[in-house]
Amino acid sequence: MTGAKTSAYSDRISELICMRTIASVLITLLWTITSLAQDQQARLDALRAEGYEALYNLDYETARNRFQKMVDLAPDNPVGPQCMASSLWLQQLNQSWELKSTLYSSSAYTEGKAQVDRKQADEFRKWIRRAKQLAQARLRKDPHDVEALYFLGASEGVEASYAAGVERKFMAAFRAGSDSVDHHREVLKLAPNFHDAELTIGLMNYVVGSLPLPTKMLVATMGVRGSKKRGLEMLERVATEGKWARDVARVLLVDLYKREKRWQDAANMARELAAKYPRNYLFKLQVADALTSQIVLLRKEKKPVSVQEKEVQDIFAGLSHDKSLDASTRELVNARWNIARKELQ
Repeated sequence: MTGAKTSAYSDRISELICMRTIASVLITLLWTITSLAQDQQARLDALRAEGYEALYNLDYETARNRFQKMVDLAPDNPVGPQCMASSLWLQQLNQSWELKSTLYSSSAYTEGKAQVDRKQADEFRKWIRRAKQLAQARLRKDPHDVEALYFLGASEGVEASYAAGVERKFMAAFRAGSDSVDHHREVLKLAPNFHDAELTIGLMNYVVGSLPLPTKMLVATMGVRGSKKRGLEMLERVATEGKWARDVARVLLVDLYKREKRWQDAANMARELAAKYPRNYLFKLQVADALTSQIVLLRKEKKPVSVQEKEVQDIFAGLSHDKSLDASTRELVNARWNIARKELQ
């Protein structure tokens, strides 16, 4: 009997040791998987930051190099394809003469014939399609995957911007924009502090709120309503509290402030962007453009303008002597300077 008890006791000890060993292995495995996931996310974030810094400095080759590395690192993650599509949209928008002539003004979205690079358009569609497919695949596994919902909405938002700003397909832009808003509202329900998701919602609010009353009433019958004030407030919140969408919101706000004749706010926002991205001459031109309009207004009000005039002159003088700019860009700078001088005569 004693031998049987001893054997049972030994078996129990062996069982406990085995369970502890298994538990230890599982904990180690879980820690390893978690560490690898955290390391991958950190590398993705670093590449994304480097890519967007290059993109906003108009270095498209470096930007897409970083974004391609994201795709290679995490082929099942929609972030890489979404960033690639964003870079193609911004490049085509920046390189269009209409954009350079109007400096992100609303006419860049509403006037003129579309000049679409078909090869680049096909490339854009490829990346947008992949980003949406990857996000939808994750949502099929988990309908409450906040990150997947965000990237689905972000991809639709970029798709809407491309359709409106590059292809001039406004109904397609409206549909994609509406889908983007719906998905980002779902994001905010699940994660109220996910401020990046407010970008498309804020922009849609502003656009709808700016429509003529008959058009506004028409879209209201489709369940679409908006408010310029609410839209600006949301974009301002993204610009201060957002993470990856912060600078996109700032770029949009420069133009919207100008539409609202808030010249000082537009100049301040563009000045912040120009300081952060010194190789982007468009931001410097944005500052000069807003200040020129502000000077015209101040003169009508019989207020001093010497400070603003000096800044405008310094901006154009600096750009005119910037040897890093190519001949066509220097031509643009001179054209903008001539326009500013005429407005200030």
